[in-house]
Amino acid sequence: MGQHTECISITIEGIVQGVGFRPFIYNLARQLGVRGFVSNTSEGVIIYAEGTGLDLFIDRIRREAPPLSRIERVEIRPSDPSDLTDFFIRTSRDIGSFTLLSPDIAVCEACLQELFAEGDRRYRYPFINCTSCGPRFSITQSVPYDRKNTTMQAFALCDACSSEYHDPTNRRFHAQPNACSVCGPRVTLLNAQGKVVDCSDAIERAVGLMQEGKIVAIKGLGGFHIACDAMNHDAVMLLRQRKRRSNKPFAIMSPDFAFIRECCTVTPEEELLITSYQRPIVILRKAATCMLPDAVAPGNAYLGFMLPYTPLHYLLFASTGKSAVESSYRALVMTSGNLGEEPIIGTNEEAVQKLSPIVDAFLVHDRDIFMRVDDSVLRVMSPLISGSERHVASTSFIRRSRGYAPEPVPLPDDGPVVLGCGADIKNTFALTRGRYAILSQHIGDMENFETMQFFEKTLRNLTSVYRAEPELVACDLHPRYLSSSWALEHAMKKGLSSLGLQHHYAHIGSVMAEHGLKHKVIGVAFDGTGYGSDGTLWGGEFLIADTHRFIRAGHLKQVPLPGGEMAIREPWRTAVSYLKDAYGADEIICNIGPTGLLEKYGRKRLEDVIMLADNRDFSPLSSGAGRLFDAAAAIMGVGDRNTFEGEASMALESLTADDIDDAYPVDMHFGTTIEVDFFCTIRALVDDLRRNTGKRIMASKFHNAVVDAITRVVLKLALMNNIKVIALSGGVFQNRYLTERALSRLLRENLSVYTNEHVPCNDAGISLGQAYLAREMMKDGAMS
Repeated sequence: MGQHTECISITIEGIVQGVGFRPFIYNLARQLGVRGFVSNTSEGVIIYAEGTGLDLFIDRIRREAPPLSRIERVEIRPSDPSDLTDFFIRTSRDIGSFTLLSPDIAVCEACLQELFAEGDRRYRYPFINCTSCGPRFSITQSVPYDRKNTTMQAFALCDACSSEYHDPTNRRFHAQPNACSVCGPRVTLLNAQGKVVDCSDAIERAVGLMQEGKIVAIKGLGGFHIACDAMNHDAVMLLRQRKRRSNKPFAIMSPDFAFIRECCTVTPEEELLITSYQRPIVILRKAATCMLPDAVAPGNAYLGFMLPYTPLHYLLFASTGKSAVESSYRALVMTSGNLGEEPIIGTNEEAVQKLSPIVDAFLVHDRDIFMRVDDSVLRVMSPLISGSERHVASTSFIRRSRGYAPEPVPLPDDGPVVLGCGADIKNTFALTRGRYAILSQHIGDMENFETMQFFEKTLRNLTSVYRAEPELVACDLHPRYLSSSWALEHAMKKGLSSLGLQHHYAHIGSVMAEHGLKHKVIGVAFDGTGYGSDGTLWGGEFLIADTHRFIRAGHLKQVPLPGGEMAIREPWRTAVSYLKDAYGADEIICNIGPTGLLEKYGRKRLEDVIMLADNRDFSPLSSGAGRLFDAAAAIMGVGDRNTFEGEASMALESLTADDIDDAYPVDMHFGTTIEVDFFCTIRALVDDLRRNTGKRIMASKFHNAVVDAITRVVLKLALMNNIKVIALSGGVFQNRYLTERALSRLLRENLSVYTNEHVPCNDAGISLGQAYLAREMMKDGAMS
């Protein structure tokens, strides 16, 4: 007796478009003798399957799905028999729901081999791709993910490419960016004035210019890079001068992993991350054998490295006839092609208009970028538990963009559509839709018109793609945030409710969203500055929080910021404020000799700042942990000015040593809230300066003091409130030394400790916290 024939309908949701899912289903069905069809729809992949042994078919779909896919949900329903005699791929359909959009993917090994195979018809073609690699999000205008809905619609397939595209057994079946030199995009070299350079090979000529020490703007996957030979000190300094970027580290690209190992120490976890198909910039510890000029990352103990991720990048490293690793140079500076804090440039016209004063040439192409996406930046955290034992390493985003956006963050359950508008610095926005939170790519700093336009365009795109019309708009409480002003105005225009959420509560909310937490946690939110519920500046906060409310249970002692925003740019001012708090106004001048501040700025200027600190109109109070790190850096003489955000704190972290466990003292004041007072820390730091103690020892003891403070307050609050779940967030936790040690200490106390792993802990993660908290309040009717 034969097996019983089954008929089922399967709906698969997740990242299942643009990743080779339909040809995988087609070939699997043909192999197993299953009849039916598969189709892309706007809600995912739909499969009709008829045959025997369909349990095996379903099991193999789950186990063998393409590596770039991510199955979130499988729904199986009985279906009626049909008269189909084979298995087919049907035309995509838009049936009114939504599916998840795939991020952009680095070039795969198979395409890379073809790129350098002289007999291949795509030999040295800079836009080679297949279903396993290439542009996705950056070229997608709408879903379903079909060529007509991408910027590749402008390029009609030649016969050879069309044959591949329509053959389900070919790895380029329905690869929407599929092209070749006959029918696809092409590169052109322009001079600094935007005129076409007459040359036989635009890439070769661009390579030659960089070998000569020139600077070239290169149009890539999601925008422009500005590039030069990273080994050429003069070229790097020229780039700094032209871009007016005095000390901020440059990202570096190299195809040679052996070279990266010569420059940095690389752990297995870091190697796995840097070689992943997302190809992010990974922050690595600089090695003593590093051959790169210090100008690449002045005074920094870390370097940001990435591997090439497009065929064009590989060709930049390989002159004609060379393989991908026989490079013309060993590394390139690859910094974002933008001005100041504007978004990365995406069009050839804008590049020529804005970057001509900076670069000597433009390497451009004619494939349009619909969605600009900057490079993602990550680092690995590996906290020590005891001795040499290590906790499972986790990734920590500094910037989440190319390769990751707009991949969703799964939420614990279904809920309404809510828009979180983020913060003004490192802005992103978040949309909740069903059981997901969809995060935008890195938008930038909301201080200019171009960033606001980018925000609005990206929001229009993602709300359309995900059919997500917000029912509620959430934003920061800060009355002068442009993101908040936009949110309130947008809500009013659309007739929507709006909700302001405190900055540090949203930081903790982002961790809760990532890990599906709803009940009370002890949240440690350490950053530079955020608007507090009491109208003062917060930034060193201990909160008792759930998804409905929070209590400020502790904080760092507030100190004045002399000159307000000026103190953030000039940390020596904050240092004076902390020294005044430690010694008193009458004793400060006679005690700060070892800091060098008196000699550098003069008695009169210091006395003016001391007086200014008493004026609340010009010196607001702040509990910011970032400002404490700034002050310590300035007192130690390692960073008294911030030419970019966090510069002084990064210089301080660069001095830390893993083998130093001593810590400076910290004082605690217990009342309605716990106040952490660092006056004795500052005094001890000055005493060590007076004794000429080594800076590595002082930097480590200072960091260890902050770790002690975090641990003591959390343990006290855990005991008082019977809470064992801890959430750490805020930009200060980008500091690897601090975070690893804080995690180690808290985990040893048998606490459950959670951090941001899928979004940045800095202000780029704020939008997720806003959207999640507002969504949960809306669900439970707790908005008030």
